[in-house]
Amino acid sequence: MSSDDGRKEDTSVSGPGRIPSDIPFFLGIGGLALCYTCLITALVLANMTAIEWQDLLGMWYNPDIHASIRLTFLTCSVSAILSILCAVPIGYLLSRFRFPGRAVIDAVLDIPIVLPPLVVGLSLLILFNKVPFAGGSLEKWLNDHGMMVTFAIPAIILAQFTVATAFAIRVVKNTFDQIDHRSEQVAMTLGCNRSGAFWNVALPQAGQGLVAAGVLAWARALGEFGPILVFAGATRGRTEVLATSVFLEINIGNLGGAAAVSLLMIILALGLISLIRFITRSKTPFL
Repeated sequence: MSSDDGRKEDTSVSGPGRIPSDIPFFLGIGGLALCYTCLITALVLANMTAIEWQDLLGMWYNPDIHASIRLTFLTCSVSAILSILCAVPIGYLLSRFRFPGRAVIDAVLDIPIVLPPLVVGLSLLILFNKVPFAGGSLEKWLNDHGMMVTFAIPAIILAQFTVATAFAIRVVKNTFDQIDHRSEQVAMTLGCNRSGAFWNVALPQAGQGLVAAGVLAWARALGEFGPILVFAGATRGRTEVLATSVFLEINIGNLGGAAAVSLLMIILALGLISLIRFITRSKTPFL
């Protein structure tokens, strides 16, 4: 058997004693990988068994689902763009500089990854509606200036952005970690300042990782449900995205319709995963 880097694993006898066989080791890790793969495959197949042809036709001709798909693509795209705009400077800062409090900031940025999604949504709801701001709340202040966030489309984008950005930062930081910083130092010895080295040297080299981070942020936004349900609600034709469409179909007892929408999300997820793999081609360990 050969390892991932192509080297032949030496299982022959060497030295004074006999080296134990690696067969149990490979059977163990291979068996675990097979079991988990079978579990995921079984979930997908189980979802498909609940779908009938009428469910697919119903989804295809349902104007509410059409609106949900459009809103999903709109909000996920905006969230992914905003995530990359924040992830690039933060990832570069954490990758290149050491400063007091860096470890604390690094840990805080991971909170959206480990928090239960409902907690993220609840925290956003409290932040906008309960925390005192300008004599009222932030939501009231925004309403007075003609803007509405809670239970509206901006709430969907903000909920998706909060979680997706944390994942994008990890990918971007890892990308900059893999880029040799000596090329930036050489550029600075030739007259570039730090800003010039970032824009002209580091950023172009990180292009592949940034695209992968953007796709990952989009995919992460697609799967968000808890924060959106709490902060934006699930109103048909107003704040309904694909994840909440599944919830609404289940609520009205339409299991087949919910499974059909789920299948659409699975297809989108597979496409995004394939795109990420194609972009990174296994060069980014985080992915």
